[in-house]
Amino acid sequence: MTQSKIMLAAAAGALALSGSPALAKGCIRGAVAGGVAGHYAGHHAIAGAMAGCAAGHYYYKHKANVAAQKQAQAAHPGAAPAHQ
Repeated sequence: MTQSKIMLAAAAGALALSGSPALAKGCIRGAVAGGVAGHYAGHHAIAGAMAGCAAGHYYYKHKANVAAQKQAQAAHPGAAPAHQ
């Protein structure tokens, strides 16, 4: 049981360090918040940290995409917005 927790923590750490700085920041912040929430929700800190990392990664990726779209729109004000 303890060895699996160590392996999960190592995998989450590797994931956090593998992305770009903005996305790693989202993973680290989400993992900290998720770990604390998981700890208080029945001692599930590792699962909470993994879920928080995924949520933080998604949030900052989305935030970066929105900023890039706004920057592109500001550079080309007459162009139609791109739909995803």
